[in-house]
Amino acid sequence: MTPLEPTNHRQAPNRAAEVYEQLRQAIVDGSIRPNERLIEADLAERLQVSRTPVRETMLRLAGDGLIVNHRRGWVVREHSPDEIREVYEVRAALEGFAARLAAERATDDELEQIAANHRDYTDTVRGSARGQLVEHNDAFHDAVINAARNALLAQRIRDNSQYYFIHRIAGFLSDEEVRSSIAGHENLVQALHARDADRAERVARENVTEGLRKVLDRLPR
Repeated sequence: MTPLEPTNHRQAPNRAAEVYEQLRQAIVDGSIRPNERLIEADLAERLQVSRTPVRETMLRLAGDGLIVNHRRGWVVREHSPDEIREVYEVRAALEGFAARLAAERATDDELEQIAANHRDYTDTVRGSARGQLVEHNDAFHDAVINAARNALLAQRIRDNSQYYFIHRIAGFLSDEEVRSSIAGHENLVQALHARDADRAERVARENVTEGLRKVLDRLPR
């Protein structure tokens, strides 16, 4: 989880950007939970900034669809199962295509970096550093996306990543679910090294669909 920390004493535009990134990340990884109130004065005090960059951040986060106005204040938006499903359907299409392109375009060095990131992820899972699970998972997927060599596609995927609800439950995954995630990554690494674009796209889509199942299984009934 991402704790909120005082911002560096930078010029106003940079300070506002840092406030935005901190709060956005805290919402994405679940440090700030759905339906939790966001009080501008409290956030400004915790981040050691004036209320102006916090207010600007609230408007940006609302534009991102991450928070909503509620009783003259702000709360973290709680997404419905249908909304979450739609997000993951888009993610499956985007990441599947990125995997296809990576199989066709990646250099040998990029393929080795992808494999190295997978090893880091596996070592984290088998060790005791579960808190780094999301970090290594993101590094693995970023390496695949970068190897696709399509900047616009990469940006679309990263725009959509603010809704990757799996981040919020990573610490609660069972050992079996984590082993399934490792197997999914391993299958993708093999497909990429074989330069099998069809298989790479199929595996990437299946991995996203499996992530959706894990998220939906943990929603309140």
